Amino acid sequence: MRRKLLAGTAAASAAVASVQTYWSVRRLQQTRTPTASVHEPVPAPVGPQRVALVLNPTKLQAGATRELVEQACSDAGWERPLILETTVEDPGTGQAQRALDAGADLVIAAGGDGTVRAVAQALAHRPAALGLLPLGTGNLLVRNLGLPYHDIAGCLRIALHGYERRIDAARIILRNDRTHTSSEHPFLVMGGVGFDASVVADAKQDLKDKLGWLAYSEAGVRHLPGRRRRISISLDGQPPQSRKVRSLLVANCGKLPAGVDFVPDAMIDDGYLDVVVLSPRSLIGWTLMAAKILLRHRGATPVISYYRAREVTVWSAEPIATQLDGDASGSTTSVTARVDPDALMVRVPAPAPGPSGSSVLPLPDFQKGWRRLLRRS
Repeated sequence: MRRKLLAGTAAASAAVASVQTYWSVRRLQQTRTPTASVHEPVPAPVGPQRVALVLNPTKLQAGATRELVEQACSDAGWERPLILETTVEDPGTGQAQRALDAGADLVIAAGGDGTVRAVAQALAHRPAALGLLPLGTGNLLVRNLGLPYHDIAGCLRIALHGYERRIDAARIILRNDRTHTSSEHPFLVMGGVGFDASVVADAKQDLKDKLGWLAYSEAGVRHLPGRRRRISISLDGQPPQSRKVRSLLVANCGKLPAGVDFVPDAMIDDGYLDVVVLSPRSLIGWTLMAAKILLRHRGATPVISYYRAREVTVWSAEPIATQLDGDASGSTTSVTARVDPDALMVRVPAPAPGPSGSSVLPLPDFQKGWRRLLRRS
């Protein structure tokens, strides 16, 4: 009898928590303008190219990557590539600007997402194309563009002889009223405040070196018991709405490691940012959210909401952690993110059918298993 009473009480508590979570999620006001048409990839220009390689020398494959690029340019009969190494003081922006000043047609970023972001800052709205060689942990932009992120040689072939397309970027302003500081940065994939940023900041470097992106799972488990934070959100200048959230993410595109399509409708060249509000308050909430994302369930779930805007501003009474493309970017009390349409020309694989115009990525094994199970039931 006692066990039944405890079980009933637990079930009732879970139901109440779910109902409270549902009512705490209110729809933000916004205007829903249809998105612009997607830019289809076109073949890269034929003939000799002036190539510059912006290389992060701290990456394990840096030396081999340098040799690979030099050999590939030689095999193509092109002039020797300009090799520019990043430094702690300059993670790639100054090197990319030097490449542009030298007349580079193609600037290849070889490193992690931080290197790509720094190079992209110099290349925004410039005629040179951006090539990508994934040497980092997450390699988020590479994944979203459908490049073979486990094949450096394959990515290099695409950078030198593939297709190219225009994509959006984003600019974000981070302010901290406590320290009276403000900074502006570009990002290409996602910026976030709250839970996700705390996970990024607390991921252990030794685990990242050994396990890659899986190291973030360990940090995520440690931060699951945290509390929701009250923030205010404004989309495209609309009156701000107050919400209690665990995370808010602003996405230029939506794929994460392991083939997880975190923002299924996000397109990297539609002139909009996708805003994702996560508000789980219990294990049930986290489970609902995970099921929706992993199974790509299209129905509404009260603990996760999606919006679209050209600009989003977030305020927090207390400093809250932030991240940009998987790199910690400090604590802020307000964030303003704006889309930068058609900012970059990027080398990509040949086009494949699909809404994003990029290569279709295969489902990971665990998702294939779930799909087979659902077909049988």
